[in-house]
Amino acid sequence: MKLEEIDCFASVAVDALEEKKAVDVEVLKVTTKTTLADVFVVATGTSNTHIKTLADSVEEKLKEIHNLTPHHIEGLEARSWVLLDYGDLVVHLMLEEDRMFYNLESLWRLGTQHP
Repeated sequence: MKLEEIDCFASVAVDALEEKKAVDVEVLKVTTKTTLADVFVVATGTSNTHIKTLADSVEEKLKEIHNLTPHHIEGLEARSWVLLDYGDLVVHLMLEEDRMFYNLESLWRLGTQHP
């Protein structure tokens, strides 16, 4: 998949998250740092219910606009950290305390921050 296409998918995910009032949405390009994905989208939800709403919104928008479905979803039961794996794009939705604890941005900031 081309990076321009992945950037487009990430943009749709960000729009979906912002529509549902996600907190502190960040997009990180990690192409040179890992083979896991090319782009990570990280966002905070204010409650377990909000995390589920955010995940549903991202899924719906990417399906509707690009006919894209996640290869794998992790964490929907606990809803403190939900991961939507679209292959080259991975969306991390976390409660604030989990996001602060795992500090993914610091870990992957070795990559470049995406505009």
